[in-house]
Parts: sequence; C-alpha cells; structure tokens
Amino acid sequence: MPASAAPALHPAPPALVDRLRREAEDAADEIAAFTGELVRIPTVNPPGRHYRECAERLGGRLRQAGLAVETFETPAAARPGFRWPTDCPRWNVVGRLAGGTGGGGSGAGRRLHLNGHLDVVPAGAGWSFDPFSGEVRDGAVRGRGTSDMKGGLAAAVFAAETLRRAGARLRGTLEISGTADEETGGQAGVAHLLETGRIAPDTDAVLIPEPFGSRRVSIGHRGVYWFRVISEGETAHGSMPFLGENAALHLAPLLEAIRTEWTADFGRRRTELPVVPEDARHATVNVNGLLAGQTGAEAPSPQVPDRAEAVVDRRFLPEEGLAAVRADIARRVAAVAAGDPARRYRLEELLTVEPVVTPADSLARAAIRFAVRETLGAEVEEVASPGTYDQKHFAAVAGIRDCVAYGPGILELAHRPDELCPVTELVDATATLAVAAAAILGVEAGG
Repeated sequence: MPASAAPALHPAPPALVDRLRREAEDAADEIAAFTGELVRIPTVNPPGRHYRECAERLGGRLRQAGLAVETFETPAAARPGFRWPTDCPRWNVVGRLAGGTGGGGSGAGRRLHLNGHLDVVPAGAGWSFDPFSGEVRDGAVRGRGTSDMKGGLAAAVFAAETLRRAGARLRGTLEISGTADEETGGQAGVAHLLETGRIAPDTDAVLIPEPFGSRRVSIGHRGVYWFRVISEGETAHGSMPFLGENAALHLAPLLEAIRTEWTADFGRRRTELPVVPEDARHATVNVNGLLAGQTGAEAPSPQVPDRAEAVVDRRFLPEEGLAAVRADIARRVAAVAAGDPARRYRLEELLTVEPVVTPADSLARAAIRFAVRETLGAEVEEVASPGTYDQKHFAAVAGIRDCVAYGPGILELAHRPDELCPVTELVDATATLAVAAAAILGVEAGG
C-alpha cells in the first residue's frame, strides 16, 4: 500500500449498504442481460478476435454510469516479444470517475481500480447449448465467459451504476478497466496499461472480479514455470527405422519420468497458502502439448522423426521459489538424458510467473471482508487461486500488492463446457463490490 494511503476503511453506513443492495437487486435483469451481451461477442483468445467491439460495448456502459472512458489499441510494436495475427488487434478500455457520481467532491484521496479481462478461451466440444448464446435461463446466464469473466465485468460496471443510482458520491477516484489477453499472459492488456501509466502506480487498491464466488476472495496464486523440452534425433526411411534416431521415442522416457517420479515428488510438496481446490495446494506438473516429426516439414512423412517436443507446465508454491524450481527442472531433464547417450535434449524456458500473496494488512482484503459481512450477512472465505491471473502484473510491473480477486461465478466451470453464472451471483457480487468501493474511497457527506 502506498505510504500516502491511510490504512483504515471508511465503512459505509447501514442505510447506504441497504440502498446499494436494493439497487443491485432491482438491476438483476439488466446485469444478466449485459453479461449476455458481452458473451455474444466471441472474444476468443487465441487468436484474440473482436476485442474492439467488446471494449466499445463495455465503454458505453461505463459512460452511462458516469465514468470518463478511453478506448485504445496496444500497438504490436510495444510488445515486440509477443506476436498476434494482424487481423486481431489488441484493444483495452479504461473508465475513470474522479470525485463522485454527481461530479462533486475534490477528486482527491484514494484511487481504487477494478479490472477484468475481455478475452475468453475457445469453447471446445461437449456443450449442450450454444456457447455464445448469452441466454438467461433457469436463473443463470449461459455461455463461454459467463463466469470467467464477463459476469465479473458486468458486476464491476453495475457496481458503479449502483453507486450512481443510490446517490453515493465517492470521495476518491474509481477506475474500471477491461483488458486484453489475460488468458495468454496479459502482456498486451494489464501489463501494457501499467507500463504506460494508464493504471497509476500510486493506485491504493485493486479488485479483480475473477469467478471465485461471491463469498470467497482470492489473496494470491501459485507460480508458473512453463518450459519446452526438445528431443533431437536423426531421420531415416520409415521402413528402415534402425538407420535413424527416433526423437519421439527418445522423448518417451522423459514423459514417463514426469508421469511417475516428478508427479509423485511434487505432490508431496504443500503450501500454507489456502489454494482451492485442496489438491492444488500441492505443487503440480502437466504436459500441455506434444509434437513430433521432421524438421521443417508441415506434416509427418514416412520418415523417422528427428525432432520431438513436449511443453510442460510446472506450478510451484511460494515456499519453493523460482530459482530453485528452474535449477530443479534442469537437473531432472539432464538426469533423464544421461540414461542413454542417444538422448539429446534441449530445454527452453517459455514463461515464468512468481507466486503472489496479498499482504495481511491489505485495504482490499479488509474492504471485501467488511462488504461481504454487511451486504450478504456472511464471513468471506479467503482462498488462493490454482492458476494465475492479472494480479501478477500489478505486483511485478507497478509494485501494487494491495490486490485481491473477488467476483461472481463458479470457479470449477471456468474453461469447461456448459459454463454458466447464476444471476444471484451477479447481484451479490455487484452489491458487494459497490459497498467495498464505498468503504475504500469514502462517501461525501449526505451521499
């Protein structure tokens, strides 16, 4: 938390909490409908299409809630290490409300940022309904991204709208952003906003409405070490494989080591961070992809493959540390290679993310605890995420550690077929985010 920020909350009075809750309940149909609107814009990433349309739709709702809005493209030149198709530009949107919904107030004081991502993962197979219908049925909005996290974006927007309708004039600055590429790293989204100052480094608190559910708040996530192991062999005619060195078969012992020894070893490591689900409190390893064939060939041919590769996803714990994980993986790969002189492996690092833990005295943590208690009559459960989200960029790029994830949805349905978000979740999260914003920023007298 910046030194200039006072640590205490500005608890909203019970009458205001009640008004905010009623306004959120009255807006239930609107929140659900807007979630459906966003779902029907298929911002599937990869490759990352329809960002501009989604950013502009979100920006329009932010303007209706009284925020000044900027919609902009991340230039490809600004992210030279990351490539995306030329017909898939990266667009982001930021709304800002300084000093209150009615234009009053000084605009001074704290700065609160609510951030959500515009992109969704591909739908895949196995759906019993149209994944981009955005239909509201049986008390839930249905479709890809309803939980992860277009429902969260809708809740953030309607938290601002709820504050406006309740006549609450905030004493500080409220910002809401919708950003690109969280599902593929977030470098053209939140990272770019932080690097260019569109999200200020003196931001006091950040709320990210990822789908942990309206009675849970995430206070961090595990780390990521994502790497590729390339096995090199020698081609020969497929009818005479004894004349070559099969790179795919030489990779097999590594895959077996990952399946057995590595998985067992990592499974014995457990973090004190309250990661959900319970099994994710252990370190894990997953083979994300396999590829084998001939170097330079577009498709396999009747030859011995001279190249094979495995992309591996190692999730590590705060207690482990990135340097130790990196050295351990290099040692393990070398040990498998040493089992046969014909095994020639190359290890390439693809992505690293440090674990993140929100400080115990966090303003955001305190605000969500207060807001859930006062709005929903429940005690919030503090958890940590099995996967990463954009909290990593707030911490690493700008040093903003006062950040939590709180939003509507069902975590276990994220990235799965038949994704949905209950309307009650949308309403509860909207009301809670509004009360939390009031508690962080304070409300003008009479508001």
